[in-house]
Amino acid sequence: MCGRDTRRLRLRGGGQLDRCLSCGHLHRSLEDAPANHRDAAYGGDPALDAVRTRLTYRWLRAAGRPASVFEIGYGSGALLRRFHDDGAAISGVDPDQLAVDVDPVVTQHGRLWNCAVEEVPDGAVGADLVVGVHVIEHVADPVVTMRKAASLLSRTGGLVLLTPAGDSWGLSTFGSAWWMLEDPTHVRFFTQESLRRLARDAGLVDVRVDRLVLDSISVDLASAVRAWRPPGPAGALASGAVRGAALLTAPVVGGMRLVAPRTRPTLRLTARRPPR
Repeated sequence: MCGRDTRRLRLRGGGQLDRCLSCGHLHRSLEDAPANHRDAAYGGDPALDAVRTRLTYRWLRAAGRPASVFEIGYGSGALLRRFHDDGAAISGVDPDQLAVDVDPVVTQHGRLWNCAVEEVPDGAVGADLVVGVHVIEHVADPVVTMRKAASLLSRTGGLVLLTPAGDSWGLSTFGSAWWMLEDPTHVRFFTQESLRRLARDAGLVDVRVDRLVLDSISVDLASAVRAWRPPGPAGALASGAVRGAALLTAPVVGGMRLVAPRTRPTLRLTARRPPR
């Protein structure tokens, strides 16, 4: 991603990724790392996703009340709906990769683009908050995506992105069984350093990358199940037993993540547009 030399990273269980020797960024092709991927892009659980949306909204809202929000990859519109109900002007872009129904209130009141984020005109909105939840790992050109996101910020706007952590223990421990590889549309995995560089190179300031404790709470259990036996074309979380076990083990997983940051599977980028 940063244009430096790469080396093949061989995965436990078979397959390989291309790893940048400078920033650690990982690029994945399905030919080199099929990783027993599921058939569909979506393989989560609606109940767990609802919890994630609620938690994500809470900590985003705790940073202040944005007057306008633009979401990259809005999906069903659940997060935008919460901001709309809080009085924000909402907008967003989604290529409809998951083919899900969008909240009718979001459709009625939001300014929405049904395309790749790269196709949204520069400066089409000036949002106080631009947010993307597990989106940037899907894009072909993250440099263009980051620059586009920066162009959609208001003068004092802030950017927040969540993405799987390629430098977490999950990949090194589970290898090709890591649940984040189950999604066939995950084509890249950021490290803390590669995500930080990407934001700074796009001209953003106050760049910070940290690791979330409670996001993707089912990843560890789902990865262990995949390591035990391939779950089939629907994915590990298609099983009610696996979802139930993930909920039961959540307190243990959360405690582990509190004391060992590298076990946290999600990176969070926060950054701002420079003052003018």
